[in-house]
Amino acid sequence: MPSSTLALPSATETSDTYRRITWRLMPLLFTCYIFAHLDRINIGFAKLQMTQDLGFSNSVYGFGAGLFFIAYALFGVPSNLALDRVGPRRWIASLMVVWGLLSSAMLLVDSAAGFYLLRFLLGVAEAGFFPGILVLLNRWFPASRRGQVTALFAIAVPMAGVIGGPLSGWILESFHDLGGMRGWQWMFLIEGLPVVFLGLVVLKALPESIDSVAWLSDQQKQQLHAALSQEEQHKPITRFAGILQDRHIWLLVCIYFAVMLAVNTIAFWMPTLIHHAGIARDSRVGMLSALPYLAGCLFMIGVGRSSDRLRERRWHLSVPLLMSSLGLIAAGLAPDNAWLVMAGLLVAGMGASAALPMFWQLPPAFLASNTQAAGIALISSFGSIAAFLAPYLIGVVRDATQSASLALYALALLIAGGAWLVLRVPALIVNPQEK
Repeated sequence: MPSSTLALPSATETSDTYRRITWRLMPLLFTCYIFAHLDRINIGFAKLQMTQDLGFSNSVYGFGAGLFFIAYALFGVPSNLALDRVGPRRWIASLMVVWGLLSSAMLLVDSAAGFYLLRFLLGVAEAGFFPGILVLLNRWFPASRRGQVTALFAIAVPMAGVIGGPLSGWILESFHDLGGMRGWQWMFLIEGLPVVFLGLVVLKALPESIDSVAWLSDQQKQQLHAALSQEEQHKPITRFAGILQDRHIWLLVCIYFAVMLAVNTIAFWMPTLIHHAGIARDSRVGMLSALPYLAGCLFMIGVGRSSDRLRERRWHLSVPLLMSSLGLIAAGLAPDNAWLVMAGLLVAGMGASAALPMFWQLPPAFLASNTQAAGIALISSFGSIAAFLAPYLIGVVRDATQSASLALYALALLIAGGAWLVLRVPALIVNPQEK
């Protein structure tokens, strides 16, 4: 039905519609993303034992941890295009079953080659999950609602740290040498197998589209389609070739590079930085690692709400990136001082946590619905190169200098550059317009 013939819903009716969608979609997607991120970063906790058991250097660990993202970069676009063909429900469910099995199989690693292979395959399996979910959310929520919703979904990133830090530390200590397996092997098994079950839940419960659900009325569906259709009229990129030709997309690629440097420096090296600041016990490292993520959860939600309320995107991304940059500099100034390291990681964790969902408000402002799957996957794929660089650079520098400080300063400079680039994005395009 044309939008002009629809009765305009009241603010209360509109809020009720989006509240219903949020409660139907977000708990499942949130739970899935917690495990996705946990299976991605638990290698940072495994390092505390795994590298000693297998004789891995910091460079070997950094390369293997980052190799995940090389595969992610190579397979992100094909995976998201497959999502468009197969449908979100079946494709996301399939990806989850495969990566759950691969993550569990990490317990079998006994050489650098095996480590590299499984990390690469895990990247292949996960490549389509996060960008695929973003495409799904963009097809359910208009831009004016997307800041808070994306933050609710992406809060799974710091929440994975809040849950995963203490959990991983406890498994490493409590299950060490149980049944002839080391603690890191138990950790991969315990944190990987639930994903297989969740994949089957997704296959059963995730709706395929707005029109396929019975819990929205026909009028609500029509109003959703009208709101989303109205946005499509103002988006500049409407065909696949335009994705590669538009300079704003490459600007977004550079910004996302900085975002992923911030997120993955925290994800892969925080346990090691805390450990080398003088915290010896694995369980205590796990507990302290949860603090920056917990602060990040609260900060992320606050930034998302503020961005939607003020209808402003750029400063709500630039400031968190600057926080992350300054936090990493602080952590590198005195790597033996636990208080300063934790203070720096707290600020950096808050900034990185908020920057991730705020960045993903920008691409849909440029990409029409038919180009979002490819465009979002392209940006995500190139950003994965930064996710490879962060752990690898720190590993190489630590092997060469016995300190991560120089690498942290270099990463902080790149992240600050990303914060500056955010302000080069046209505000008139990315800031939600009044309806």
